[in-house]
Amino acid sequence: MRRYTFGMIFSVVALMCGAVSSQAGDVPQFRDLFNGKDLTGWVDVNTSKTTWTVRDGLLVCSGHPIGVMRSEKQYENFILHIEWRHMEAGGNSGVFAWSEGSVPKGRRLPKGMEIQMLELDWVNIHKDKKTGKPQPIAYVHGELFGANGLKTIPDNPRGSRSKSFENRCKGKGQWNVYDVVCVDGVVKLSVNGKFVNGVRGASVKKGYLCLESEGAEIHFRNIRIMELPPGITTKEQTAPVVKE
Repeated sequence: MRRYTFGMIFSVVALMCGAVSSQAGDVPQFRDLFNGKDLTGWVDVNTSKTTWTVRDGLLVCSGHPIGVMRSEKQYENFILHIEWRHMEAGGNSGVFAWSEGSVPKGRRLPKGMEIQMLELDWVNIHKDKKTGKPQPIAYVHGELFGANGLKTIPDNPRGSRSKSFENRCKGKGQWNVYDVVCVDGVVKLSVNGKFVNGVRGASVKKGYLCLESEGAEIHFRNIRIMELPPGITTKEQTAPVVKE
């Protein structure tokens, strides 16, 4: 049986989007969103100077205070590769796609499409308040959902959220790999080498990328993006541009 690599899959996506022409220079390429040295390309939204640091080539988030930092520019159709590991049991974080680059008054997180990153013990630490039982284990394996007003249609519903069809995330101190394809309001998530979750019909399909600080130390590395051709996206489907 033939094995398909991510590179092959990405090439097919690019071809489907009409991205490849006769000129080799027109073929979409991955580029780094984190250079391993500093925070170039990122803007703090509502955290602090000590929340995000660089150590030994890794992007380190302390988890405090709760909030986000965002990309300098907006993205519409793209493939995102990001590697992450939690350093505390029950750690919480995530990456937002198609996000607003500011946070409404009274909130700590923006409107956007959240690709959740939870440490596996979260379900045991935060038990169901009504039953006292652990939360569903699928909760910690890459749920997708519209946050703070963004609407989606889940592939595998848990209420308005979409849970992964297979549990693939690794626990504290171990690296996890997310490959996220975001095209025309559709999001497909690969967790550690296999596509297992998705949503469609996102009400916003162009906006900022945000990395989330949510109470626990988390490390990131190898953050890369491949931009794909734009689609038909209205003003209403585009996050407001933050004016510096």
